[in-house]
Amino acid sequence: MGLMPEGIKLVIVGLAGVAASFFLFSYSKILGIPFIAVFSILTLFSLYFFRDPKRDAVFSDNQIACPADGTVMSLKEEGDYLVLRIFLSVFNVHIQRAPFSGKITKINFVPGKFKVAYDPMAKDNQRNSIEMITNSGKKVIVEQITGAIARRIACYVKEGQEVKTSQKIGMIYFGSQVALYLPKDAKVSVKEGDKVFAGETSLGSL
Repeated sequence: MGLMPEGIKLVIVGLAGVAASFFLFSYSKILGIPFIAVFSILTLFSLYFFRDPKRDAVFSDNQIACPADGTVMSLKEEGDYLVLRIFLSVFNVHIQRAPFSGKITKINFVPGKFKVAYDPMAKDNQRNSIEMITNSGKKVIVEQITGAIARRIACYVKEGQEVKTSQKIGMIYFGSQVALYLPKDAKVSVKEGDKVFAGETSLGSL
């Protein structure tokens, strides 16, 4: 189990705050205890939320590797794609991973609303689309969508970059949604309500 770089910074701040709070506690217990509690909670939350578990499942070239931890919200056709939507609660790992090996062709950030991530209208929220062409020539899109609390999206890849299946491609802070746009002929093996895990769960095949 590792820790994302963003989390390391917060853990350092939290531990520094705890140390300073104990110094304050030596002078005043009434003032010290609340600060110790607050910075301890910040440290523990950062360790939990920014955790980076090892994911080393092996996928065949045509298998769809899950891009995010969470619960399957829906699976339906939207325009030219079959779209699988995954809801990430605050308790899920919030790292996104590449569903296939291939090349990133376009990254498009779209400002938008901040509805709760499990709301069907959350698809209009602020989002970041990562388009890629798989090694077999199929176009796939991973869309990072903010929620009511999650308002920051981190993207770890750039246009023209080659990626491997399950490689980390981004992160959304706190509760959020990830949409995976697949060709309509994709054979998806999960259903609404299923729990899925990035880099571990096979969602089906192309």
